[in-house]
Amino acid sequence: MSPIAILILSLSMSADAFAAAIGRGAQQRPDFAQAVRSGLVFGIIEALTPLIGFGLGIIAAGLVEAIDHWIAFGLLGAVGAKMIWEALKRDEDDAEIEAPSKVAGKAGMVALVATAVGTSIDAGAIGVSLALLGENIWIIAAAIGATTFVLATLGLLIGKVAGTRLGRIVELVGGVALIVLGSKILMEHLGYLPH
Repeated sequence: MSPIAILILSLSMSADAFAAAIGRGAQQRPDFAQAVRSGLVFGIIEALTPLIGFGLGIIAAGLVEAIDHWIAFGLLGAVGAKMIWEALKRDEDDAEIEAPSKVAGKAGMVALVATAVGTSIDAGAIGVSLALLGENIWIIAAAIGATTFVLATLGLLIGKVAGTRLGRIVELVGGVALIVLGSKILMEHLGYLPH
């Protein structure tokens, strides 16, 4: 996978976390240190889920080698379509946050981890695709994790000021990018584009 494709994949996989972080920032109004800690949780979890998916994909790779590009296309397309759907279906009222809320202690950490896991499940499906394509998962998982850390931290800080509207736009763009990336992989494997 080219560095540009890794960047697009990393940004796309980070879009859900960025959108969720904006909403969380709008609700909780974190300071910089809290935003960095929360961003780190998002980044670590987002880096681990493609590794898990990759492991599952390695197990199945021998069974589906002839159609791996179709599976990658389907998974990337489905994840992208889901992101677009979620970005478009959100009610406009969701963008308006009434007042900041502080969720402290263990409940706050549990909510943070649950949000991070929820936004990273799609990365597991991407990990399966990467295994089927024989990509270097370590570089890609590190790129996804680092990008998610940066964007989630920024999202928390932006949400503190701007609310949730920007997160919807980013999620929509990320979904389109995943569909384009899946289509590119399919076209390369079918011989319509050079590798």
